[in-house]
Amino acid sequence: MPEHHAKPNENTISQWRQDLADASPQTIVAFALEKFKHITISFSGAEDVALVQMAAKIKPNVSVFSLDTGRLHPETYQFIETIRNTYPIDLKISFPDPAAVSELTQQKGLFSFYQDGHKECCAIRKVAPLRIMLKHYNAWMTGQRQDQSPDTRQNVEVVQLDKAFSSPQKPLIKFNPLARWSSQQVWDYIRAEDIPYNPLHQQGFTSIGCAPCTKPVLPNQHEREGRWWWEEATQKECGLHVRTE
Repeated sequence: MPEHHAKPNENTISQWRQDLADASPQTIVAFALEKFKHITISFSGAEDVALVQMAAKIKPNVSVFSLDTGRLHPETYQFIETIRNTYPIDLKISFPDPAAVSELTQQKGLFSFYQDGHKECCAIRKVAPLRIMLKHYNAWMTGQRQDQSPDTRQNVEVVQLDKAFSSPQKPLIKFNPLARWSSQQVWDYIRAEDIPYNPLHQQGFTSIGCAPCTKPVLPNQHEREGRWWWEEATQKECGLHVRTE
């Protein structure tokens, strides 16, 4: 089936959602890759590696990108290269604007987010580079799951119009094939398929982001409590998946 040339509208997306209501993540990935030629996968270096593996099995040389904020853990950088060398993917690394990073750090230092909140830094290091990257695509896939955050992700759909990065001239479709899977299901799949994973997971890190903003979680803590732990617990988003302004 060729790429969907007509601009997808809410009715089309609603129909796709119905068609995929009982579909497995692998089926959703295959559907997305069949519908869209210009599609890419977001890979953060965490358990969304399962999504990369699924897509690479279906479409070798599939487009994958990762955001290098300049503040990732050394283990994450090494893991990204492991995945580049393990699967037949076209991996792109996106970087923030050096001038914007320089201005922020010159004015406020390297750790202003501990006082001012994470949104300003994330907007420069993550959201702006993502916006530039997504201009080249009509659709993208993420590893978002409904159980990742009871406050901000519980209504994540397997397919949706990306309202944060769409424009009237160019709608952007977002697929979340793992939306209905639990963390345990993801990890059962990773182990069953012998998929490489970030060694930080063995050190208690569940949700992995930038080094200054991520810490291990304790037993029975929610997986995203280790992200921006100094801020209000229900606002664990950086702007990649929800509007934060």
